[in-house]
Amino acid sequence: MIRTLFIGILATTMIARADQAADALTHAGIAGFSAAYQAWDGEGFAKAARQFSQAAAKSPKSATNYYWQGTASFHQMLQLQSMGKNTAADHPMEGAIHAFETAVALDPHHAESHALLGTLYGMKIQGGILRAIRFGPRVQEHQKQALHFGAHNPRVRYLLGAGRFHVAKNAAAHREALDTLLAAEKLFLEEAKRPAKPFEPRWGLSSCRTFIGRTYLKLGDRAHAAEYFKKALAEHPNDHIAKEQLAKITPH
Repeated sequence: MIRTLFIGILATTMIARADQAADALTHAGIAGFSAAYQAWDGEGFAKAARQFSQAAAKSPKSATNYYWQGTASFHQMLQLQSMGKNTAADHPMEGAIHAFETAVALDPHHAESHALLGTLYGMKIQGGILRAIRFGPRVQEHQKQALHFGAHNPRVRYLLGAGRFHVAKNAAAHREALDTLLAAEKLFLEEAKRPAKPFEPRWGLSSCRTFIGRTYLKLGDRAHAAEYFKKALAEHPNDHIAKEQLAKITPH
């Protein structure tokens, strides 16, 4: 009996130490991700993704680290695409999909992972009919789940609005995207009033505002577009899209 008790105590201690190590890696990964986001640093995103992967290995039943791993890889993909390195971006894209699929398998209610999967599968379509047949149902299902479990989550609304922007073909569709993005902005501002919980994400507001600016521009409203590009740059000076778009519409 004493031996069994000793083994139980030892196992509990080892699990607690693994959880502590995982938490330390998660904290470090989030700090690294935040710094990479501000600097728009692909290597920083990659390093953060590795830290989250290590944390997930130590705490494999937690969806949180897989979500963060996917989020870091997703942004690494975007950073590479922004530099025209689309082939290199394929690897972090697949890594992000795998991480988010693992997250929703562990926690089917994880709204942001569903939203990001909807975004990633939508990016895989890229106008191809066969790819639309393959990935379209996944996009719709993950967006449906994201809204069901995260109707008031600002990142869920932002990602949905960004997706609507990319597929909009006319002014009515762009106005629908704009309404979704403006609703997301309000949710971001409400979220900012609350203290962040441990490991809670707070990224996305500046990118949401960039998409609002892009949507206003599509609708021919240059004044509001410039206003939102400036708002995005005030929070995220390295937002290259906001910077480029603002330069195009600002008189010299």
